[in-house]
Amino acid sequence: MGWMDFLGERLAGAVVLDLFAGSGALGLEALSRGAVHADFVENGPAALHALKANVAAFRLAGPHRGWRPGAPRRPGKKPTVRVFKRDAIPFSEALERGTYDVAFADAPYGSGKLDRVVAAWQVSHFSKLLGVEHAPDHELPDGGRTFTFDETAVTIYGLPGKRRSRGRRRRGARSE
Repeated sequence: MGWMDFLGERLAGAVVLDLFAGSGALGLEALSRGAVHADFVENGPAALHALKANVAAFRLAGPHRGWRPGAPRRPGKKPTVRVFKRDAIPFSEALERGTYDVAFADAPYGSGKLDRVVAAWQVSHFSKLLGVEHAPDHELPDGGRTFTFDETAVTIYGLPGKRRSRGRRRRGARSE
């Protein structure tokens, strides 16, 4: 998950969302880097099974009673998680502004689902930052910064600094 290095300290104390979670690698990596809560959204049976097994292996607990994204943080407490067996598209389209600090989306390449998540984010800004993993030749809407790692690209929306326009790519560090 070398591309998370670009998020730096933004993960410390963050509430994160992992859309198309698969095995949960992105959300679990964020928790290992200091996020306090992760919501995982996945609806594939095999991936959901792997995700639940990984969450159990890390001995992560569900949120305390009354917790919701945007609620006050629980300093010094073990990170919490929730797993949603849902389709990531309607899930992301229903989110309100600022629900999460950081959101990740790793939709199946070539499916068009990623474009819908980015469009939902551009309407509601459901997270301060949105990181999306995609094929290097996948054209996404303007406004993000794109980094290329071998045969994968990551575009992060909401990062301060110069924005890359569509189709321009910056070579980043190789993934770990």
